Order: sequence, then C-alpha cells, then structure tokens
Amino acid sequence: MAAKRDYYEILGVSRDADDAAIKKAYRRLAKKYHPDTNAGNAAAEEKFKEATEAYSVLSDEKKRKLYDQYGPAAFEEGAGAGGPYGGADGGFHSFHFEGGDVDMDDLFGDLFGKAFHGKGGFHRHGAGSFGGFSGGDFGAYSGDGFSGGDVRYGYDLNADVDVTFEEAALGGKKTVRLRDPETGRTVSYEIQIPAGIDDGKTIRLKGKGRAGSGGAGDLLLKVHVQEKPGFRREGRDVYTTVRIPFATAVLGGEARVQTIDGAVLCKIREGTQSGAKIRLKGKGAGPRENPSARGDLYAVVQIDVPRALSPEAKEKLKEFEAACKRGGSGANYAA
Repeated sequence: MAAKRDYYEILGVSRDADDAAIKKAYRRLAKKYHPDTNAGNAAAEEKFKEATEAYSVLSDEKKRKLYDQYGPAAFEEGAGAGGPYGGADGGFHSFHFEGGDVDMDDLFGDLFGKAFHGKGGFHRHGAGSFGGFSGGDFGAYSGDGFSGGDVRYGYDLNADVDVTFEEAALGGKKTVRLRDPETGRTVSYEIQIPAGIDDGKTIRLKGKGRAGSGGAGDLLLKVHVQEKPGFRREGRDVYTTVRIPFATAVLGGEARVQTIDGAVLCKIREGTQSGAKIRLKGKGAGPRENPSARGDLYAVVQIDVPRALSPEAKEKLKEFEAACKRGGSGANYAA
C-alpha cells in the first residue's frame, strides 16, 4: 500500500499553521474538488478525500498532537479492520447531497452537520455519510488513541422565515422564533430585513449556527415573501391598480390610491384612459426613511363602467354622446 502523503502538504499549510489557516485551506480545496461539482472526475474525488482526511485530523487538537508525534501510524494501529475512517478497507466514504443544488459556501455546514427538520425549526440540507459517521450524526469519534473525547465541529443551520410584502419591500427589524428539534428549545432572533429583498433569498446570521470545538457556524434564513392581493413587485418598483368612476375618467378629479405606506389622493386628468399608469415617485420598495433610494409605485387605472343606469341617467348619457359627435370630439375616443 502506498505511503500516505503528509497532511500539512495536502492542505498546503505550514506545520505551525493555526486553526483558522487550516480551516481556510480545507474550505478552498473542498470547494474545488467536491464530488458533487466534479462528477465523474476520479482525480478530483481522490484529492477531496485526501483533503478531508487531512482536515479531520489537523483540525482536532488531540488528533493533531498524535499525528505530529507519530504520523499516520497513530491512526492505523489498533483501529480494527475498518481503519480509523470507517469502511471494510479502511477507506474514505464520500459525502453526497440529495435533492437540489449544492451551496458550496455552506459546504462546512453540510459536511459536519446534523439533519434537522420540521416546520418553523432548523434543518440541514443534504443527507448521507461521511467517514465512519453515518445517519447524519457526525459527533463523537472513538478508537485507539481517542477514547474519552467528544469531537464536534460547528456547522451552519438552515431555517425558513416568512415576511410580509411590506417587510420585504421596506425592510426593518423583525423577531423570529425558531424551534431547535435537537434541544427542543425555542430560540428568538432579532433580524434585520434588507429593504427590497426578494423571495428565496437568504439572510445570514454569523455565528448563530451550531457551536463546536472549532467555533460556531452560521444561521441561514431562507426568506419567503407573502403575497399581497392587488400588489406585485418588479425589483424596487411596485405595481397596483386604482379603480375610478367613468365620470372621473372623463372629467378629471381625484382618486384614492393605496400604497405600501398607506393611502394617498392622486389627481386624475380629464380624459384618462383605462390602462393608464399613475406614477408615485419614491413610493416603491426601499428604505422607508430614504425616499431617494426607493423605487416608484405605478397605479394602473381601471375605469368602472356603471352596470345599471336610471332612465334619466341614460338620457343624459345619450345627450353627452350626441354632444361629443356634434363637437367633432368623437375621433378622440380610444380605439
């Protein structure tokens, strides 16, 4: 069997590298060689296995000391038929993701995480086995030279958060309560919602993930923007409708337009056509306190045509139509 390469050489760090340098080096290699982004590339898979094996030792203080003193032999002797990393041949079992694209920025959370599921709680993307640890639990390591220890790595947690149409458009602070299925505790977080955030985007809370010996991961909140009947967003612009009476469309006047800040009165020019847009500058999405950074609101005009008229009203309308024709204004009707 070929001799194992030096773990420091594999990660490309010096023997006195600190934990941060080791973690950074591994993250770089993991992103580059992960099997899920190098399908069918045996060389990349091998490099990923080497890097992960090196990291699993050098990122742990006790293992690193043993490695520095005895080299790879510290993990081979007395480890049993499966070796310290599991498997019948002492080899490495790769970690694979199921059901969706891989977010490589969150790779550490997926490699060293636990699966949490449930509405309103934490969860971790993906499933599979890593090294000798399976079923999503990558907690304690046992074996000759490592007894009596519980090695846990910090990792990212994922959760979903619902926000209203207004909260997404205008931003601001929001308190969310999430249940951790592992501990059963409900934890409250105050988050800052960026003005104009889109559905499906993620808010990252640094250091609010699962804590471990190497530090804490992050909490990633996937935003779900609730619909608001009668409103839609395109970037920072907001679209709605305003219904005006037939007489107001013809003669002009005022109409009440509902915005995400509240209702406002708008001037309606005479002869306004159905489908015309009323632009309210600075009434779209963006920071409430900074109108210059906000988009605009467009109110699309819908003209209400009366469904039933009294005989007198019908007669007046016929007189109006005749007067328009006599005055030659009939050509001004929209086609």
